[in-house]
Amino acid sequence: MTTPKRVPVGERTFCVLLLIFSLVVLYQAFMISGFSSISSPGAFPLGISAVLLIASLRVLYELRGKPTDGDGWLASFKRFKHTHFPRHIVVFTLLAMAYLVAIQWVSFYVSTFLFLMAAVVYLRRGKVLSALFASSALVLAIYLLFTLAFSVYLP
Repeated sequence: MTTPKRVPVGERTFCVLLLIFSLVVLYQAFMISGFSSISSPGAFPLGISAVLLIASLRVLYELRGKPTDGDGWLASFKRFKHTHFPRHIVVFTLLAMAYLVAIQWVSFYVSTFLFLMAAVVYLRRGKVLSALFASSALVLAIYLLFTLAFSVYLP
């Protein structure tokens, strides 16, 4: 007697999110021009999203009834978070989002310098002097490259 294959933590959630995403894409593709003809602007995205919808339904069908690889919801969530979202990924995602927001408020060079400082300090575990040197050198190189070599002035 063989034991059924266990479903990894988060796989069902990912499949449900994929199904929701495919439904939204299918709706958006239909809103482009409906399905007026095979050569209409929305025909290709409509076809791709229909394939995505069918594939995600098929995967959900395959996963039905199989035991999950987790003790309880909280334990499964913690294992999923630990496996798929390690701390360095979360930190750099937040740093990148802050960098993109900061570009709108301060200049490109200031926000790039601050982003590089924070990233190097995080990676070097608090070595501020090396972060200051590396960030300054990189921002200077970017400035010289764009202004002298490309004649492009960044805001």
